[in-house]
Amino acid sequence: MTTTWRHLPAPAREIAVAATDAVTAARARDPEAYDDAVDRLTGADRSGLVLGAVVRLLLEETHPDGLDGDDIRQVLEACVRGAASWRTDVDPHVVLVLLAGALGVYDPDDDATRPDPAALARHAPLLLADLLGGTTRPLDGWLTAAFAEIRRTELHD
Repeated sequence: MTTTWRHLPAPAREIAVAATDAVTAARARDPEAYDDAVDRLTGADRSGLVLGAVVRLLLEETHPDGLDGDDIRQVLEACVRGAASWRTDVDPHVVLVLLAGALGVYDPDDDATRPDPAALARHAPLLLADLLGGTTRPLDGWLTAAFAEIRRTELHD
């Protein structure tokens, strides 16, 4: 792919920059930089859509034969265990919601403890950082693919 998300309108670039900063901070286990980037993600309209698309693309890449319950449990455990060593506020339920949402099997109306958008924004970069460990492609490429997929979907709807 020769184009990147950097040519997109400012709101999309804002999401991509904040997501990149948050994932970088998660990989470095830098709480201050992480909190700053997550605050920007929380304030960015449609960041959940973009992050969910990246999570789904990463899951498809790292599990080309599909995912079963054991795979989801392993992804969930790896993310939570990795993040818990430096983020005492990591919530396994929120990570599970992110996974289920990215896979299209989450119904918020059936969840009495539905996480708010801020909680999802706080946890999505942790999940992305963990999933990126299973691929050699940098986050930029995944963001570009997610924006392209969202654009295609919106054009066909």
